[in-house]
Amino acid sequence: MKNAKRWLALGLATVMTASMLAGCGSKESGSDEGDKGGDGKGSVYYLNFKPEQDEQWQDLAKTYTEETGVDVTVVTAASGEYETTLMSEMGKSSAPTLFQVNGPVGLANWKDYCYDLADSDVYGELTSDSYALEEDGTVYGIGYVIESYGIIVNKTLLEKAGYTVEDIQSFDDLKKVAEDITSRSSELGFAAFTSAGMDGSSDWRYKTHLANLPIYFEYEDEGIASTDAIKGTYLDNYRAMWDLYINNSTCEPSELAAKTGDDSRNEFLAGEAVFFQNGSWEYANLTGDGQFTDDDLAMIPIYFGAGDEANQGLCTGTENYWCVNSQASKDDIQATLDFMNWCVTSETGTKCMAEDMGFVIPFKSAAESQNLFVKEDAEMTEAGKTPVSWNFTTMPSEEWKNGVGQALTAYAADETDANWDAVVSAFVDGWATEYELANQ
Repeated sequence: MKNAKRWLALGLATVMTASMLAGCGSKESGSDEGDKGGDGKGSVYYLNFKPEQDEQWQDLAKTYTEETGVDVTVVTAASGEYETTLMSEMGKSSAPTLFQVNGPVGLANWKDYCYDLADSDVYGELTSDSYALEEDGTVYGIGYVIESYGIIVNKTLLEKAGYTVEDIQSFDDLKKVAEDITSRSSELGFAAFTSAGMDGSSDWRYKTHLANLPIYFEYEDEGIASTDAIKGTYLDNYRAMWDLYINNSTCEPSELAAKTGDDSRNEFLAGEAVFFQNGSWEYANLTGDGQFTDDDLAMIPIYFGAGDEANQGLCTGTENYWCVNSQASKDDIQATLDFMNWCVTSETGTKCMAEDMGFVIPFKSAAESQNLFVKEDAEMTEAGKTPVSWNFTTMPSEEWKNGVGQALTAYAADETDANWDAVVSAFVDGWATEYELANQ
């Protein structure tokens, strides 16, 4: 996709989940009515990227409306459907005033819709301008959350299997522990890994987050930050990790096409598996209602059999950049800027983002997060371990991710060399093709 306007004209159908604020006078999702508040205050329509934080955003928006009288609507796109939903919503007269891009590649599609944030109060609150998407003096987007992901561990189950987190310091260690658990799973009553579901609600963990690892290590070798032609130097490591996940799991590999993100989380919550690849955003889901305590959990790096594993940290970064719709009315733009600034400066906003959402936000007034996984990332960094940077913002397109995901699913169903060759082709050849299409 070269230009968002071209896609808007196609009238793509969308699948989305919309959570609307009750009793706040908010406009209905998908309505073609104007978005003017009628009181000179303007209004806010936030198209949220993160389904796992929908409830918290709804609560925060409601609080803001109660405090200020400004209508704030939050609509949350279904997992894996954000770009499609955004394209559809931007074609309506009541378009989002606040939306998200995932980095430079995503920005290329939406530059024409991005208000320059260079003179905004919220930009001035950033702790570093490295968290902004800036080109030629124009600030198109602002990173609003720094997150980490890795392998979440049920320490209690791990200890029942005869191991501790300290026993896992490399890929070889992880493989030894996982395969031993599998060999005794009937006796132990649990598996090594939760299901590596390839349903759309879960496949991003592998076609994007796990796929980041071979990209990261190749970029490190080459001393680059992006490329038009990935070599696939570390795809053997990718295969070894994928094999470990799918062959030491709660289900047969052939079942993964239908397994969801909820399945994976619920398996972990039920004590059916020791390991669960996910991120700091899962903390509230795992600890809510007294399900787990911090003593039960840990997050370890995704050891990949590459680089300096003894000094490898968690995968830490952001692909979450706020953008303000430049096509919105002047009042709505100002209302949106005010809402963003309130979220990252007020006690209510910063507390909600830190405690309820589990975010580390890169703003001067940020509240300290009580999220265990955030704390572990900080401890690893302070100990001299190197975080694995988020490089999936350089992936050439969503279509590239989908191609890799489809190939991974086919390989899981039939683990042949020929099917892995198809993964390699989707990764390497697909990258070159999609990069060329995106940069014509």
